[in-house]
Amino acid sequence: MTTVYDVARAASVSTATVSRVLHQQGRVGPETRERVLKVIADMGFIPNAAAQSLSRRRRDLIGLVGVERNVDTPFDIEETSLLYPDLILRAAEHALRDTGYSLLLAFLSSDEATFGRIRSFSAKVDGLVISEGILPEAALERLSHRVPIVVLAGRHDGGGLDVVAVENLAGIRALVGHLIDVHSCRRLHFIAGPPDSPDATQRFEGFRAAVASRRGARIVGTGQGDFSERSGARAAQALLASAEGQLPDAVVCANDQMAVGLIHELQAAGVSVPGRVAVVGFDDLYPSRLLDPPLTTVRQPMRELGARGVARLLEKIANPDLPPQVEVLPTELVIRTSCGCQVAAAASKGPGRRPGRSTKASHPAITSEPA
Repeated sequence: MTTVYDVARAASVSTATVSRVLHQQGRVGPETRERVLKVIADMGFIPNAAAQSLSRRRRDLIGLVGVERNVDTPFDIEETSLLYPDLILRAAEHALRDTGYSLLLAFLSSDEATFGRIRSFSAKVDGLVISEGILPEAALERLSHRVPIVVLAGRHDGGGLDVVAVENLAGIRALVGHLIDVHSCRRLHFIAGPPDSPDATQRFEGFRAAVASRRGARIVGTGQGDFSERSGARAAQALLASAEGQLPDAVVCANDQMAVGLIHELQAAGVSVPGRVAVVGFDDLYPSRLLDPPLTTVRQPMRELGARGVARLLEKIANPDLPPQVEVLPTELVIRTSCGCQVAAAASKGPGRRPGRSTKASHPAITSEPA
């Protein structure tokens, strides 16, 4: 195997000069640089990444830790896998291109052994992006003393941690307000997400507050899911079994994938959506536009969430003394037809338009685009 010493001898330079050429650091004459690069190419020399990392006290690795919620059926992709983490992952990887860093992944269940696993994982990377509520806040703070950390979808007060999150409360308020104010829905049912998910908790809190703020509107029931399509179908089965012919006016799902499972199950039981029951979601995943009917939902900037999380982590690695920062990204109401609106077909006729349209809400954190 060719070593840096072989390259130095062949190019008649010191190993320090070879290192400066490889790292593009220090003063090296153009002729010497070209000679060293030619020898490297001719000999097929590949630098030892581990040795380089040790010399620079940097591993050139960013860790991304996500939650594995369906550990009982991890390979049942169609019904239990979540699309949201995949979008975060792709955005994070794209943000690291041309930075010299690579991404190291770990998807772990939320249990007592998780802190030890993440602690071990942290020794292999220069910093961690940790998704959702996989660890209690106190454990995250302890871990942040060992390695820079950015939390995705964490508490908005930060608790002394760097957080990149989305505006769940404004998004769900706009969604519920649309159902009540535009469609006169008065009896609303909610399908909640995992209890340990900050996003799921905030969306349920926003749902309750939005319903309470409208005279005549009330919550007629809640169901529990885990963000998967399968759990949405099970929530629909439970709703149908308990409704005794008195279905709610609308079902608000804490994410799109549960809404997809719920709509399919309702339709299989002969319940018209939105003719009998309006159904809405949260995320604006691509499959939501392909449903029949297309799903009214809240668009959250998932790609930007991953990109901003990585960008903030790189800032913390470069300057560990930066004070904690909380960045909350805006959400946006997207009107399609599962709520009962009949505007999606007209809005999607123009070239390059996606099915559905966006609409403004009273909260400044919700953005809009021309319909």
